[in-house]
Amino acid sequence: MAYSKKEHYDEHTTEKLIKHYHGVLENLGEDPEREGLLKTPERVAKAMQFLTQGYHLDAKSIIHSARFKEEVNEMIIVKDIELYSMCEHHMLPFFGKAHIAYIPNGWITGLSKLARVVDVYSRRLQVQERLTTQILEAIKESLNPLGVAVVIEAKHLCMMMRGVQKQNSVTTTSAFDGEFMKNPTRSEFLKLISTKLD
Repeated sequence: MAYSKKEHYDEHTTEKLIKHYHGVLENLGEDPEREGLLKTPERVAKAMQFLTQGYHLDAKSIIHSARFKEEVNEMIIVKDIELYSMCEHHMLPFFGKAHIAYIPNGWITGLSKLARVVDVYSRRLQVQERLTTQILEAIKESLNPLGVAVVIEAKHLCMMMRGVQKQNSVTTTSAFDGEFMKNPTRSEFLKLISTKLD
């Protein structure tokens, strides 16, 4: 086989998490030794490490790994970037899409790197408001563009499954810097991310 993707989990961390989740199941009134739950603590331990892998990633390094000198000064947009994160208040998922734009100032980065930056910050315990600004700051500091814009639209299971139980609510957050602070540039960006390609 020419290609193989392997997952790696820290053994010490995994063992500690397994013990904790075993105890959680017991405290919920379940029997962790019954057939359907025997492997659950291990699965959850690995899932949580996967879902929070962003703590061990560096967004700026990712951008710099594909940073190219280019005399382009028109808006670059990557929209509809899927994101999956976990609310830090209830540790329930929120998910949606990120839309990112920047206006280069001598430097561009690989398009996939913008999606990876979203993963770096979304794969942590988060609030959507902070996630939005962290993505903007990483691009701003790494590329020094003329402007950066980030809009995130997401559904939060902490609002859907518990609490107010509002199934159709969507939260939108935005962050703008540089040229995107000006109404014409911001309006162009917002129009472009709302336009569907046929």
